[in-house]
Amino acid sequence: MAESQLRRGIVELAVMGTLASTPTYGGNLLSTIVQNSGLEITEGTLYPLLARMRKSGLVTTKWEPSPAGPPRKIYSLTAKGRTRLHDLYSEWQSLARAIELIMKGNK
Repeated sequence: MAESQLRRGIVELAVMGTLASTPTYGGNLLSTIVQNSGLEITEGTLYPLLARMRKSGLVTTKWEPSPAGPPRKIYSLTAKGRTRLHDLYSEWQSLARAIELIMKGNK
């Protein structure tokens, strides 16, 4: 259970961190995260997360024309989302420091 919660938090942090620099559509968001981080994320994980984030006011969406095919839903981080990103990243850094200290003690 704890492992899935940790993974969920990491995926949320990766999504918000990516959207903080560039609003984008879901498919591009997914490929950017996978290519830049190596995290294994599927559409079945990403889109429900984006829906929850939208419902919570962390992201907004708008439709934009696509150069080929149907319009794309573009996701953008809101001010509330940026605050949540900052908070999550601070928690991540604290956790990483704590684990680093523990691991140094195990050498």
